[in-house]
Amino acid sequence: MPRLFWGILALIVVGAAIFASMLRFDGPPAPAPEVARRVAAVPNAPPAPSSGERIRWRGGLLTVPVAGVARSAIASSWGDPRGGGTRLHRGNDILAPGGTPVLAAADGVVEKVFFSNGGGGNTLYVRSPDGRWSYYYAHLAGYAPGIAEGMRVRAGQPIATVGDTGNAGPGNTHLHFGLSAMAPGERWYQGRAVDPTPLLTGASLADPAARR
Repeated sequence: MPRLFWGILALIVVGAAIFASMLRFDGPPAPAPEVARRVAAVPNAPPAPSSGERIRWRGGLLTVPVAGVARSAIASSWGDPRGGGTRLHRGNDILAPGGTPVLAAADGVVEKVFFSNGGGGNTLYVRSPDGRWSYYYAHLAGYAPGIAEGMRVRAGQPIATVGDTGNAGPGNTHLHFGLSAMAPGERWYQGRAVDPTPLLTGASLADPAARR
């Protein structure tokens, strides 16, 4: 009897172990917000509606950040595919000859002077006086004399020159201008990209062409 009992018990244990090995436990299904987050992280996923529709901008129009360029000459490149379709453009490219002065689009403080052989190349990040906005200037050929981190700049002040540094491509001289909404405590490389086109051209946010 004892042998029979232990034999049956051993068979039960072995059977339970085999059955358990056939199961795969992945945890509970991801809730809807998590699924949405994962989809949004896919590079080729459709972009969310322009942040410009959800923000309150009280600063009026930005100064055109390239000397001699008319507002009417600025075309939106927001949301255009880049890197062979692996990412979406989060800014506005303003074409101009190399060496053209780059102007501060608004008052602020130079938060970061940054250089990279790729990406934006020579760049400047300027934070608005209230800390809520970051203005991003990329592919610069160089900086205006005296430009340094912590320096205050005024709208229309020359701060750099147009170039083709970083991943712009040789001869493709232009300014990449970006605008980001900043939460308290966020640093220069953080923030939420916002389409700057309407604030450069004066086009209404209600115009679909201004929210490409």
